[in-house]
Amino acid sequence: MIRNNEKATTGQGTRGILVTTRIEITPAIVEEHGLTPAEYAYLLEVLGREPTIAELGVFSVMWSEHCSYKHSRPHLATLPTKGPAVLHGPGENAGAVDLGEGWACVFKVESHNHPSAVEPYEGAATGVGGILRDIFAMGARPIALLDALRFGPPDEARNAWIIRGVVHGIADYGNCVGVPVIGGEFSIDPCYTDNCLVNVMAIGVARHEELMTARAEGVGNLLVYYGNATGRDGIHGATFASAELTEDSAEDRPCVQVGDPFMEKKILEATIELIASGRIVALQDMGAAGLTCSSTEMADKGGLGLRMNLDKVPQRAANLTAYELLLSESQERMLAVVRPEDLPLVARILRKWDLDACVVGETTDTGRFVVEHHGTVEANIPLPAICTHVPKPEPVQAAPAALDVRDWTTVDFAAIEWNGLLLAALSSPHFASKRWIYEQYDHQVQTNTVVRPGAGAGVLRIAGWSGLLASTIDGNGLWCMLDPYEGTRCVTAEAARNLVACGARPLAATNNLNFGSPRKPAGSWQFAEAVRGLGDACRALGTPITGGNVSFYNESPRMAVFPTPVVGMVGVIDDPSRLTPATFRNEGDVVVLLGPAATHAGGSRILRDLTGDLVGPAVRIDLAMEKRVQEHVLRLVGDGVLTAATDIADGGLLMALAEMALGSDGGLGCEIDLAADEAPAAALLSEQPSRFVVTCTPGDVESLLALSRDAGVRAVPLGTVRGGVFSIGGVLSLTVYELYEAWEKPL
Repeated sequence: MIRNNEKATTGQGTRGILVTTRIEITPAIVEEHGLTPAEYAYLLEVLGREPTIAELGVFSVMWSEHCSYKHSRPHLATLPTKGPAVLHGPGENAGAVDLGEGWACVFKVESHNHPSAVEPYEGAATGVGGILRDIFAMGARPIALLDALRFGPPDEARNAWIIRGVVHGIADYGNCVGVPVIGGEFSIDPCYTDNCLVNVMAIGVARHEELMTARAEGVGNLLVYYGNATGRDGIHGATFASAELTEDSAEDRPCVQVGDPFMEKKILEATIELIASGRIVALQDMGAAGLTCSSTEMADKGGLGLRMNLDKVPQRAANLTAYELLLSESQERMLAVVRPEDLPLVARILRKWDLDACVVGETTDTGRFVVEHHGTVEANIPLPAICTHVPKPEPVQAAPAALDVRDWTTVDFAAIEWNGLLLAALSSPHFASKRWIYEQYDHQVQTNTVVRPGAGAGVLRIAGWSGLLASTIDGNGLWCMLDPYEGTRCVTAEAARNLVACGARPLAATNNLNFGSPRKPAGSWQFAEAVRGLGDACRALGTPITGGNVSFYNESPRMAVFPTPVVGMVGVIDDPSRLTPATFRNEGDVVVLLGPAATHAGGSRILRDLTGDLVGPAVRIDLAMEKRVQEHVLRLVGDGVLTAATDIADGGLLMALAEMALGSDGGLGCEIDLAADEAPAAALLSEQPSRFVVTCTPGDVESLLALSRDAGVRAVPLGTVRGGVFSIGGVLSLTVYELYEAWEKPL
C-alpha cells in the first residue's frame, strides 16, 4: 500500500511539486494544487482517507475550473440548448446541427489564452490541434477554422511578440493539417496586454449516421490509446488555465503543450476510418487533464467504472510517475472504447496510418477509477466524485463600482477633421487590414471556400449537399465592459447579422466566455449578467447554444480583461445563387440604410481610440426589432433585391461603408448624404444594433422601400456607388486610393 507519510527523495515535477508516490500531503502542496481547505476537506470525506499524490493531482485537475466548470455550470444551465436543428448539444465533444439532406455540421469554439500568453506559438498551435480533435472525435471531418484574437497594443514589444507567435502558431498548425482558416476577428485594446485572448472555432461535417459520442457502454470493453507517446509537457495545464497570470507565470512554460500537426493529420484520418468501421463504442481526445479526463468522463457518462494500467501507456520520457502519466497533456492523443472482439480490426486500421493500438485499461461495473502503476494501486476514486459531484462554490456577486465612463456628447465633434479621423482609424491596429494575418493561412485548402477571409462570415460548399454553410465568430469586450448583459445581447445579435448579411439563415451558436476571476464579486456578477444576456438573445433569435468553453482568471495583479463573451454561429444558405457579397459590386447601385435611426455613439470603438476613455452610454438592443430586421433582410435576399449587404457594428456606419469600398473590385466607393433625422456624429459612429447597409440596382429601389414599409423596417436611401471616390456630403471627401493607403499599413 502507498504510505503517504513517507517523504519523497527523488523526482522533481512541474510547478515545484515532487511527483513520486511517497510524499507527505501538506497544506502547502494542497494549495499548490489549487484546492481550497474546504475542497480538500470534502476530498478527505469522499475518500475516507488521505489521498496519494496521484489522487491529489486527479482531484486538482478534475475540480479545476477548466474541467469542472464549477463556477459557471449553474449559469450555463439556463441557456437554451434545444431546437429543431440540434442533433447534439452541450455535454459532447462538440455540438452538432442538422443541415438537411442527411448532413450534420459539428462545431465548437475553445480558448488557449493562458498558454498563448506565456508561449504564444505553441499555445496557439496546440489550441488549434485541440479544437480539431473535438470535431473529428465526433466523427466529422474538419473543414474550417475561425479565430477570435485579442491583444494589447502592438507598439509594446511583448505584445508584438505575442501577436506574431499566435498568428504563426495558428497558421502553421492549420496549414500542416490541411484545414483552412476562413474568417475571424482581431481586436486591440490595452486591457488585453497581460492576458491575450486566443479563441479558435472549428467546423466539421458528417452524415448523421456517422456521428460519434463520448459515452462509454458495456462492461469489459477496452480502453485503446493511440497517437503520440506521453511526455512531461502540459502537466497541470488545466490547473494553469484556472489561475491568474502573474510575473512568475513564465515559469509555467512546462504547462504549455508542444504540438505535432503531422501526427494530428494521421490521427484525424485514422479516427474518421475507425468511426466509419463501426467498431468504436466511444471516443474522446486527451485534451485538458489528459488521460484522466478523457477516460473518466466517458466512463461516468455511461455509469461505468474503469481500471487502468499505466505501465501500458506509451511514454517518450524516462521514469514517468503515475502522477505525470495521469496529468500530462501531451498533444495528439486519443482514447477509444472498443469491444474486445473488435480490437484486431481497430489495430489493423491504426497500423495502416502508422499508429499503434495500446490497450491501457478496461471498463468495469464498479463506478470507480482504479489506476495501477508498477504493481501498485496509485488511485482508487469513485468516479462521480471527480466528474459530477464536484464542489459547488457559492460566489458572492456584486456589480462593480461605477465605471469612469465619459458621455459621448462631451466629445468636441466640432474640432474633429473627419477625413483625418477616418484615415487614422483605418490605419490603427484594430481596424487596419488583416491581410498580413490571413494570407499566412491557406484558406483555400480543401477547395471548399466560397467567401474568403475578410468578410463578416466565411462561406463553404459541401460536396453532396445543395446548400452553402456560413459561419462567423464575434465579440466586443468594450460593449460588455459598459454593460455585460446588454453587451452580450448585442454581440449575439451581431453574430447573427453577419450570417444574415450574406444571405444565411442562422441555425445555432457556440460560445467562448472570457472573464476575470469568478471568485471576485464583480467578476462573478459580470459573468452571470453576460450569460443571462446570451440566453435572452439566443431565445429571441432562435439560435440555441450547442456547447462552448469558459475561460476564467484572465487577469493579472495589474488588470483584468474586459468581460469578453465570444459567440460563434453557423447558418445555411439554402439557395447558393442568393449568396450576397459584403462589398460594393456595381457602379450606380443605390446605397440604403436599413434599421432604426442612430441616437447615440456610446460604446463606439473609434471614440475609445480617439479619447482613450470608456465612452458611454452602453449599446442596447430591442431584440424584437432585431429579429424583424434580420427576417426582412433575408426576405430581400431571397427575392433577389440586394446586390450587397453588411451589418453596422464595430466602427459604425463610417467603417461599414469604408469596408464595403475597400473590399470591392475595381476601387468602388460611394457618394452619400446622411439621413436627415440623424446627427452626423451619431450617424457615422453609432454602433447601435439592428442596422444594415445594403445596395440594390436603381430599378429595385422602390420595391426595396415598399417591402421595408410593409415589414415595419425603416429604410433610408443614402446615395450611390461611385468609382474611385468616398464622399459623405458635408462631412468628408476622400479617394478610395487614400482609404487603401491608410488601411494597408502593416502592423
